[in-house]
Amino acid sequence: MRTKKLYYFLFLVALLTTWSCSNTRHLPEGELLYVGGKVKVIDSSISRNERKALEKELKGILRPKPNSKILGLRVKLFFYNLAGEPKKEKGIRYWLRNKLGEPPVLFSQVDLGYSRNLIQNYSENRGYFKARASADSTKRGKRVTAEYEAYPGKQYRIKEIKFPADSSALSKAIFLTQDKTLLKNGDGYDFNTIKAERNRIDARLKEQGYYYFGPDYLKIQVDSTVGNYQTDLIIKVKEETPEQAKKVYTIGKIIIYPNYSLKEGNRKINQLEKDTTAVEYYHDFTIIDKDKLFNPRIFDRTLYFHKGDLYNRTNHNLSLNRLVNLGTFKFVKNQFKVSDSIDNVLDTYYYLTPLKKKSIRVEILGKTNSANYTGSELSLNWNNRNTFKGAELLAFSLFGGMEFQISGQNNGYNIYRIGSEASLIWPRFIAPFKLKSSSGFVPKTKATIGYEFQKREQLYALNSFKGSFGYLWKENIRKEHQLNITNINYVSPNNVTPLYKNQIALNPTLGKVIEKQLIFGPSYSYTYTNTTETAKKHTVYYKGTFDTSGNLAGILSNANVKKGDTTKILNVAFSQFIKIENDFRHYIKLGPESQLASRIIVGVGYGYGNSTELPFIKQFFIGGTNSIRAFRARSIGPGSYFSETENNSFLPDQSGDIKLQFNVEYRTKLFSIVKGAVFVDAGNIWLMNKNNEKPGAEFSKEFMKQLAVGTGLGLRFDLSFLLLRTDLAFPIRKPYYEDNQRWVLNEIDFGNSSWRKENLVFNLAIGYPF
Repeated sequence: MRTKKLYYFLFLVALLTTWSCSNTRHLPEGELLYVGGKVKVIDSSISRNERKALEKELKGILRPKPNSKILGLRVKLFFYNLAGEPKKEKGIRYWLRNKLGEPPVLFSQVDLGYSRNLIQNYSENRGYFKARASADSTKRGKRVTAEYEAYPGKQYRIKEIKFPADSSALSKAIFLTQDKTLLKNGDGYDFNTIKAERNRIDARLKEQGYYYFGPDYLKIQVDSTVGNYQTDLIIKVKEETPEQAKKVYTIGKIIIYPNYSLKEGNRKINQLEKDTTAVEYYHDFTIIDKDKLFNPRIFDRTLYFHKGDLYNRTNHNLSLNRLVNLGTFKFVKNQFKVSDSIDNVLDTYYYLTPLKKKSIRVEILGKTNSANYTGSELSLNWNNRNTFKGAELLAFSLFGGMEFQISGQNNGYNIYRIGSEASLIWPRFIAPFKLKSSSGFVPKTKATIGYEFQKREQLYALNSFKGSFGYLWKENIRKEHQLNITNINYVSPNNVTPLYKNQIALNPTLGKVIEKQLIFGPSYSYTYTNTTETAKKHTVYYKGTFDTSGNLAGILSNANVKKGDTTKILNVAFSQFIKIENDFRHYIKLGPESQLASRIIVGVGYGYGNSTELPFIKQFFIGGTNSIRAFRARSIGPGSYFSETENNSFLPDQSGDIKLQFNVEYRTKLFSIVKGAVFVDAGNIWLMNKNNEKPGAEFSKEFMKQLAVGTGLGLRFDLSFLLLRTDLAFPIRKPYYEDNQRWVLNEIDFGNSSWRKENLVFNLAIGYPF
């Protein structure tokens, strides 16, 4: 046995050696492969931790970068050499060399002197004013490593920060900004922090009317003569600063061109200004538009500047953001000009190029839903922007599509859908009382009505009607709210087949799917995310939803289904419930092309009054492509309950009132457009109340023992316009087994066809699971 393992080890060593040699065999004559640089910081006057941190920083600035590695191997260079020189700009060899491959980084491209100076300059900018550096190289075969030694000396630290103290208005304004300074006594000198401090001061001045001021008008002198490796920083306004930059400006005229043409430009503006019928005065605004495309009220709601206001960058940016977020203008341009009649006044000009009022488009979409169904949808969309001259958006859509399940066993056959939807969005709050939003995002009021016919092949069909009225608004780019004053959903079954009726006889809970449902009530959701801030190491996403139905109607009608007092509207018992769901995600950046993503979902719903449980379309489901990928969609739970249908022809949709789900996934780039993932998923659903037809389904203190767990590997193909995801997963814990037999790690047998058929689940989807 030991001999066999030794053979395997020797074979692996030989394989890696062959791979390694192949990357240098194809080098041009006389060239060497550059395999990277090392930086060693040598100085006993600074701590070991400081030396290690500085070494890491200095290594990061070395250029050029060596060929990239995957698991220690230069895979891209291998593909480049494997392809050779393609004879034409297409074909497999061209694709391997130019798409998957990467040319060798040669030592002749490395300038040791340049990198040595780079290390010295960087060290000086970090406060090591007496830094020195040296450079050398080490050759092994046809590979060369650059080796640098840095002698930084002790870092200079800030002793005192001196802000301007003269009597000018500008100096006083700068002096008053020091409470938020980025420069701190005792901190090490850092040129990047000094640049950031100049930008900070400039941003504060912009809020106080200094429109023409800029960070380049500030200088921060460094006095390193104070001794003991300390320095004073003296902030001054440069003598060459123009007078215009020293003045505070207020807002004068506000002139808006809401029908501005980029082609005709100033020529058309000159014509309109001479046409008195094209000019309209509304509050502080002068609106120049002969066609009167917009009701002037929208500018009063959108623009933050008013005549006489002190210029500030916040209102400047908020106004531009809101104009863009109206969704009505193709281009938004803003210009400030010094008034030719009043001192220290800026006249403000807005040049707005509208989008086409009416548009129609056809879309073909690939989609994956929570039930593991993959398919496509064809939609025809018609939009009317600025419907009532207030930047309203009226939209109609017709859609149709089909969905089929390819991940594991078919869960109830293919689905065909057809429907339509109409919506009207107002770029403001519509309410009986006045509401205001002070963010850079335009608040919206949205009304929607829609219909969908869904046919589940060989089983049943559903008619769904919906309507809603509510508000959407953002506090800022991170925080978003949606409040629907009312949501109305009515679902009615049609063409239920004998096959499905037979299954209901065996499993009565299947009848819930085709019950008539009437849901009406308010809902609210809050979303927080900073995932767009790609420079951060840690980013998060959170969405909390609160959904209710029939609560006021239930109270007024005194409905109590447990006592037989069921209230019906249009001969349908309305649903009465409260439902809360929380979705939290955390992303850790481990490297430029890798991250660890995790998610936890906690949800609970409670039916009361006119209902004993949540209506089917509001219940929780688990399992599938975006959930626990080692189990087929909606096949887990509730609890330890396991349902088998006659001839196993299809799996019933298992649902619950409580949901708990965990996901952890490591993501990394492999090569070109291909990314890889390793994941672990866990979770389950439970019923709030005991159900004799589903033993083990009720939530209890033993819930952690009933979690399903799965793991697997995945590939993602980033095609820019979409991300195609493939995941291969298998269960390692099955909640429906006996309590002491639920972990099934000992059953894993990839060589066994029966095990593979029973346990391996292939998932095909579009986009990341979370």
